Amino acid sequence: MARILILIGGHCCTAPRPQKEADTLAAAGHKVTVAGVWFDPDLVRRDQDLLQDRAWTFCPVLDFRPGRRSRLGVRLQANLARRLFGRFGLATPALLGYGARRMLQFAQTHRADLTIVHSEAGLWVGQQLLRQGYAVGVDFEDWFSHDLLPAARQQRPLQWLGELEADLLRHCGYRLTTSQAMAEAIARHYDVTPPTVVYNVFPQVKLEQPQVRTYSNLRLHWFSQTIGPGRGLELLFEALPHLTMLVEVHLRGTCSSANQTWLAHQIPLGWANHVHIHPTVPNDELPIRIAENDIGLALEQVDPPSRDLTVTNKLFQYLQAGLAVIATDTAGQREVFQQAPAIGHLVAVGDGQALATAIEDLVCNPARLQAAKAAARHAAQSRFSWEVEEKTLLAAAEMALPPAPSDVNQPAPALIPNPNHITPLPTRRIA
Repeated sequence: MARILILIGGHCCTAPRPQKEADTLAAAGHKVTVAGVWFDPDLVRRDQDLLQDRAWTFCPVLDFRPGRRSRLGVRLQANLARRLFGRFGLATPALLGYGARRMLQFAQTHRADLTIVHSEAGLWVGQQLLRQGYAVGVDFEDWFSHDLLPAARQQRPLQWLGELEADLLRHCGYRLTTSQAMAEAIARHYDVTPPTVVYNVFPQVKLEQPQVRTYSNLRLHWFSQTIGPGRGLELLFEALPHLTMLVEVHLRGTCSSANQTWLAHQIPLGWANHVHIHPTVPNDELPIRIAENDIGLALEQVDPPSRDLTVTNKLFQYLQAGLAVIATDTAGQREVFQQAPAIGHLVAVGDGQALATAIEDLVCNPARLQAAKAAARHAAQSRFSWEVEEKTLLAAAEMALPPAPSDVNQPAPALIPNPNHITPLPTRRIA
């Protein structure tokens, strides 16, 4: 049994991939701890509910919920980090996320046999641990240095992130990512062997079959943690006026007051009463809520590159819930449709008319819609389920873990630096 530490950048309940990783490794007999950050009281309650029946533990390395004395200091530190970078090009760990130094201190104290990082701040922590001789793993849930919209790129230390990514890719034994397209792109960019692909799929669940609805009340569904610009909703609102019938549109996610104003301006004339906003729900309730709909929309964009290459949670959760899927033709989503073409339609990125045509094709052909739903359920059961993917994750972890106690006298293999040159950063950094 090994001691495994998983570092995340926020609440446990908003991190389904590390949850599944922890469940799988704990079920295999390892002692697993997940460490993250607490800042939202409602999400803390969800964390506590989620952890009641888990075989692993969660530790908040930083807790700055409202009312905590640490809250002001944490925010001041983050603001100072942004100012230093903006004015002087000085990149510090606090620029990468809340609690970076706390994570490092926790990991050093915990002394796990394998520490797995999942966030931008985790990249820096992982690099420090590698230099101190720890076994480190990295999960590229996103391609961190290629996961920002153009407006945000000037405010982030992209070159530093790239250097951190390169270091971990070359020296970590456990390296995961979310699609074959992502793995191949990362491998080409950094001249390394491709990371192991573990799809963002979910355990199989038994759901009641939803009622068969007529086209007048068919339900389109889109969800994300956040409802706002840059997430594909612009394409949906561009498509709605092209439909020859009204359908229900159900959006689920957190929508700030600023984004509510943005949303109100996006919804086409005549559609306001047909667009419904729902709050986020706990993870165990989400499949039930998704299954109340008919067609799932995965409208990812090709910029930033990470969005093009990955396959997000939503697509696989649509399959799990038995929804037909309409997805934009990104590299990652194309990869899924190549393996399960009958689940719905791929449409060109940015083509509202094509999206409207795909919606009408399913809405106006009940038999075709039901066949796509059946294909989605079959794909989730036969290929895209955690029961399939967890075997790959376990094999990767076993390869990366230190020798068993019987082999402790064997010398550990030395890390051999990659001969490829990494261009030094023009920014100054504080380690």
